[in-house]
Amino acid sequence: MKATIKAIGLRCFRYLVCLAVLSSVSMTASTQVPELDSLRDARERMVRTQIQNRGIEDQRVLRSLREVPRHLFIEESLWPRAYSDTPLPTSNGQTISQPYIVALMTELLEADENDTVLEIGTGSGYQAAVLSGLVEHVYTIEIVPELGRSAEQALNRLGYENVSVRIGDGYQGWPEHAPFDRIIVTAAPDEIPQALVDQLKPGGRMVLPVGSQVSYQELMVLEKDEAGNVSTRSTIPVRFVPMVREADR
Repeated sequence: MKATIKAIGLRCFRYLVCLAVLSSVSMTASTQVPELDSLRDARERMVRTQIQNRGIEDQRVLRSLREVPRHLFIEESLWPRAYSDTPLPTSNGQTISQPYIVALMTELLEADENDTVLEIGTGSGYQAAVLSGLVEHVYTIEIVPELGRSAEQALNRLGYENVSVRIGDGYQGWPEHAPFDRIIVTAAPDEIPQALVDQLKPGGRMVLPVGSQVSYQELMVLEKDEAGNVSTRSTIPVRFVPMVREADR
């Protein structure tokens, strides 16, 4: 009889332990999964309301914006604002551009899957990640060593294998891998750097903000035809951090 009672007691103990474990798992899931779901929902809402509704139509660009987790390129304390249509601070006084501007510049670039792209101003790495799924390879240059290394770590951790990061002066481009089908610049020079024009392929396109910090900046599209002739056009007024030369650091 004592053995029977002992066995029943053991089974009850195991049952209670199982309930406790299941309850713990359920509580963990209930506190973590909704947070992940909320970020995915916020990203989808960002694309629908902040980007599509403002005229971005390229489906490949929209798909990439839906897939890239912007929150993983900023500090965790800023995650609640990750999918708002606003620039956000990163280290060294830099910013991650607002999602609409990233979308607009990417659409204006008109890159395809066989293109090699040069990006000037890696920053957090978010723009490179958005481009990664659209092109063959992204070469990206960051002049601030801490930013460049942090972005490279984030891109590697998230599996963006077709992105190469270099610490250096963006005004000089990346001549070892030139010419490029497309060039995108995410900081504003006073004038379009000639080295970047020279490293753009005939038939290529460059998108960049141009202007000083104390006056007007405009988002420019530069095109080089097959004969090497260059034309530019302005799209919208913008406000970017200045593009810095190595000599100015």
